Amino acid sequence: MAKQGKPKGHYTQAARLHTVIRLIESRNGITLDELVEETGVDLRTVHRDLAAIQEAGYPLTSRREEGRMAYSFITSNRQIQPVTFTLEELVSLHLLKACSGLLPYEPFGTEIENIFSKIHSALPPRSVAHLERIARVSLPRFQGTRTYSGSLKLLSELRRALLYQFTVKISYNRSGKENAIYEVDPYTLVLAKGGIYLLAFAKNRDAVRLFAIERILELTVTRRRFEIPQGFNPENYFNDAFALVSDKPMQIKIHFDNEVAHLVKDRIWRTVQKLVNEPDGSITLSFEAAGTLEIMAWVLSYGKHAEILEPPELRKELRQQIKALREIYRKKVKA
Repeated sequence: MAKQGKPKGHYTQAARLHTVIRLIESRNGITLDELVEETGVDLRTVHRDLAAIQEAGYPLTSRREEGRMAYSFITSNRQIQPVTFTLEELVSLHLLKACSGLLPYEPFGTEIENIFSKIHSALPPRSVAHLERIARVSLPRFQGTRTYSGSLKLLSELRRALLYQFTVKISYNRSGKENAIYEVDPYTLVLAKGGIYLLAFAKNRDAVRLFAIERILELTVTRRRFEIPQGFNPENYFNDAFALVSDKPMQIKIHFDNEVAHLVKDRIWRTVQKLVNEPDGSITLSFEAAGTLEIMAWVLSYGKHAEILEPPELRKELRQQIKALREIYRKKVKA
């Protein structure tokens, strides 16, 4: 198993030099062998890095410790203290890193590896010794995550537009409809349901819209700057949505039988919800939300164990869906 924090992929010289500097500063002296181990490069490269650091004006000095040469900086009154974490904090840190598996490795994964290399370089030896073991105490599992292997350049350009607040033009696949051209002010990236979405103000719709990244066919960054409206809060866009779709909110009431009640009542499905425990062990869940298709798909995932009680129109629509499903499964499967 590779040691945690070791640089991978596109670990640039600049990033490596930063790591070497932090290692020397935070550990108050480090040997050549330790630098080779920490940076993942050979001894010759480490020597070149140390020379580059010294040429850049850093007061590098060396001394012998137990027969090995250790490097440190000459400092008069400046001493950077090591960053320290409790074991519990290290567990949370690596769980957070594992959750980044929802993001495509390029460009996000490479950057996250570099971030953790920098964190690693600032840790004292005691914390470093725990990293390999702690990396295995959490194992997030993701299903249905999307791939963005064909969107690397698009994502790079989009992030540039987000950072510098440039208006962009996009060609968008509207799923079964004719492709549409939008001119948008990109506000934020949204990570949800295993995918990445762009929340942006669409100028030709005069409204905030949500765009799935994988359905953006082309993207051009303009040189026109925009300002996000004062007081705009992206979370408010989803206030009424059960998941992502924001349309007309409804008062929802759903009954779950005693076989699945424990799967439902231990979670918060909406910030404001009402849960009633029934005498037979079943439950009734009530909340207000928008997103007809998302709510129906969620209810259907529980099969016969869930029943929509309100509103009547949603109950009717789900009944029609079940009727259509019954017709599909009445057909004989051809050999």
